[in-house]
Amino acid sequence: MATGSTDSFGSKNTLKVGDADYEIFRLDAVEGAKRLPYSLKVLLENLLRTEDGVNITADQIRALAGWNPEAEPDTEIQFTPGRVVMQDFTGVPCVVDLATMREAVAELGGDPTRINPLAPAELVIDHSVIIDVFGRPDAFERNVEIEYERNRERYQFLRWGQTAFDDFKVVPPGTGIVHQVNIEHLARVVMIRDGQAYPDTLVGTDSHTTMVNGLGVLGWGVGGIEAEAAMLGQPVSMLIPRVVGFKLTGEIPAGSTATDVVLTITEMLRKHGAVGKFVEFYGEGVSAVPLANRATIGNMSPEFGSTCAIFPVDDETIRYLTLTGRSDEQVALVEAYAKEQGLWHDAEHEATYSEYLELDLSTVVPSIAGPKRPQDRVELSHAKAGFRDALKNYTNGDSIQTTVDEASAESFPASDAPATSGNDEPMAAYASAARNSHGRPSNPARITMDDGTECEIDHGAVAIASITSCTNTSNPSVMIGAALLARNAVERGLSVKPWVKTSLAPGSKVVMDYYEKAGLIPYLEKLGYHLVGYGCTTCIGNSGPLPEPVSKAIQDNDLAVVSVLSGNRNFEGRISPDVKMNYLASPPLVIAYALAGTMDFDVETDPLGQDTDGNDVFLKDIWPSPQEIQETVASAINKEMFAKDYADVFAGDERWKSLPTPTGATFEWEGESTYVRKPPYFEGMQPEPQPVTDISGARVLAKLGDSVTTDHISPAGSIKLDSPAGDYLTDHGVAKRDFNSYGSRRGNHEVMIRGTFANIRLRNQLLDGVEGGYTRNWLADGEQTTIYAAAQAYAEQDIPLVILSGKEYGSGSSRDWAAKGTRLLGVRAVIAESYERIHRSNLIGMGVLPLQYPAGETAQSLGLSGDETFDISGVTALNDGPSPRTLKVSAKKTDGSTVDFDAVLRIDTPGEADYYRHGGILQYVLRSLLAK
Repeated sequence: MATGSTDSFGSKNTLKVGDADYEIFRLDAVEGAKRLPYSLKVLLENLLRTEDGVNITADQIRALAGWNPEAEPDTEIQFTPGRVVMQDFTGVPCVVDLATMREAVAELGGDPTRINPLAPAELVIDHSVIIDVFGRPDAFERNVEIEYERNRERYQFLRWGQTAFDDFKVVPPGTGIVHQVNIEHLARVVMIRDGQAYPDTLVGTDSHTTMVNGLGVLGWGVGGIEAEAAMLGQPVSMLIPRVVGFKLTGEIPAGSTATDVVLTITEMLRKHGAVGKFVEFYGEGVSAVPLANRATIGNMSPEFGSTCAIFPVDDETIRYLTLTGRSDEQVALVEAYAKEQGLWHDAEHEATYSEYLELDLSTVVPSIAGPKRPQDRVELSHAKAGFRDALKNYTNGDSIQTTVDEASAESFPASDAPATSGNDEPMAAYASAARNSHGRPSNPARITMDDGTECEIDHGAVAIASITSCTNTSNPSVMIGAALLARNAVERGLSVKPWVKTSLAPGSKVVMDYYEKAGLIPYLEKLGYHLVGYGCTTCIGNSGPLPEPVSKAIQDNDLAVVSVLSGNRNFEGRISPDVKMNYLASPPLVIAYALAGTMDFDVETDPLGQDTDGNDVFLKDIWPSPQEIQETVASAINKEMFAKDYADVFAGDERWKSLPTPTGATFEWEGESTYVRKPPYFEGMQPEPQPVTDISGARVLAKLGDSVTTDHISPAGSIKLDSPAGDYLTDHGVAKRDFNSYGSRRGNHEVMIRGTFANIRLRNQLLDGVEGGYTRNWLADGEQTTIYAAAQAYAEQDIPLVILSGKEYGSGSSRDWAAKGTRLLGVRAVIAESYERIHRSNLIGMGVLPLQYPAGETAQSLGLSGDETFDISGVTALNDGPSPRTLKVSAKKTDGSTVDFDAVLRIDTPGEADYYRHGGILQYVLRSLLAK
């Protein structure tokens, strides 16, 4: 946003582009700017333009220009994003909070209209569509109709927000996925505001905001609470980061895709360690990376753990902006500004970086990732063996398939197999040996589909094969590749297996436009890949129900079935409650696995099926050539498609236009609403914060292991009938068919509290062998109960709670409800071995202390079992100044002994300390506005 800079460095200048003059802040006015990485140059311009002498100072500018790439981050700066982008799951609670803040300001004697976005805020409704209908021509229309029926209340609320708040726009349902809409239309690359031209920067309420990094736009995902603060003009407090320089050389070989590249990069950066760092791509190979591939790589930044993964502006950026229908004036400004400011990529000039990695793109091989983490890359040629190896973790000693590999048969001839069955030792020993020799558990189940088709499914059956998620649907090369593979498969007489739920959910309407122009839609539909919606669908758990016969067979036989999706997330319990194993793959491979019908499939030696003459057809026989893919892309995509589809993008269809829209500066809450309720964050709030206090007598709500993701913590996916959230909805007269998803009900804190820590795959170590949202209530002799019920029991006696966890606590999507739900359950502190960046920040933003065990220590090494009573002292030091480095933790065991240690306090910046002192970031912002 345009501001009046104090301009200590005399950097203010004028840039003339065509007939227009723009005010700019020149980077070369600051000594040391030239050597900085591209991403830090963008931050430097941000400080120059917003310097006010108070929050953003000349010292911060000098610190950034004098950046020491070797140093560990310890210098705070204030970054002011140019805009905010949201999706509806996270955007609805943002607007709910803003509406609530308006009321709170009024109650404290202020003007409610002061609560208004000061930076452009754009929300794309893309998370609500669920694949209820698939595999038929009317799938899209039916799913959109059902979406409106389920979400009418939420959509009316968002339409109120669009009219009540200035500079807030909504992209209606059925348009596209936020990150693809962002790169194709919303992103400016260079922004213009009040006569100033400056780099486009943003924060987004979805971790994959980083997709826009592919366009040279600096931005990343934050929690909804941070995004609200940014909308209200608050800078993002951050430490000057370390920057990983990632050099690219060579070109992608035939047979490999952008998906394979990104899975390779994900594995490399996870292994290297990129959490909290910027990643920046450079080198001669950058020019050979198409913009769509750059976006695919940038999108996966959260999977690396990095804050961003950015490509600089160059000729490819300009080509893409032109293709996607940006105005000639905007394209000219981007090129002129980038070159004037030293932001144009120059392969001859290598910036200074903190750490270095390099990838020769020609070495990339076809890959998938799974069965539960995006960084667990498996080369496609080893996928069958990798699946069989992983399967043993998802089955319970089933009988072993007798048709084992040839090597296995030699090692274990039939006469050696014990005749006994059950769980006796000989059978268990044979099972273990057979598994280790590439045999696999087998428990086949016969099913009859609704159309009368009879078939058999077993462990590893592909229950879902979904082309979904902006990660890959934004990329024409892999989307065209999938469609050409579908054509080749149909022409050879192949078909998708009857138990596979197929779906095609592109990231924008442009995809269907170029499919139609290329004449490829009939082939996709022949294989069941009908358009189901323009939304995230499967990737966020909106895969919808499986066909009833398939679901019943899975449940009755405890089958470990598989999903294959072209998304970015495959965490446990995310995709479908029926599916235990999830794999990420390129769109062509999604279709390939739908044809195979099983993950127990070798792409090199196993046929996909037989052609009309009875000959085996292998994947290599139908895989399209790179030349054909590129020729089809070139002939099928044009500028006019983007211009048409985005001409009136905020208007919506008749369904959207006909929604009754509430009016007024403050929202009239409906007392019986189960979708949108006024949250309790500001109840009893005073103009001045109360002093923070130490924590005493706290009990452990959950003791968790490593890699606990925000998917494990935050409510997501479908709402089970027999869950606390299901009980709440039933009590409020909501029928099971109308439960909708947790994401769609994020505007109702009562539902969300009940779904926090309720993931069906959560493993609370306070219990033995139990999965799901359960814990022990230490007030009732440790009896097992739901986490929500236990939290309520503790709350009745004013007992604070703590969470114990392992490494990488809070990995994954930037779900603000992972922090909000934690706080509203009564959790005052989390003690973990390490944190993912966004969740740690969100915990502080909700007034929860993030603590770490001393270096090298864990709950296990300290002997913490979780039945202790915790006292945390030293918190009061936050009242008097900078946050202390450590806090004293004393855990009293049931035998009266104590475990004492100094926990590292992960409040990393003075700004975060301010948020905690005020009880949270929203309270801090509200009080700051009142003070003005």
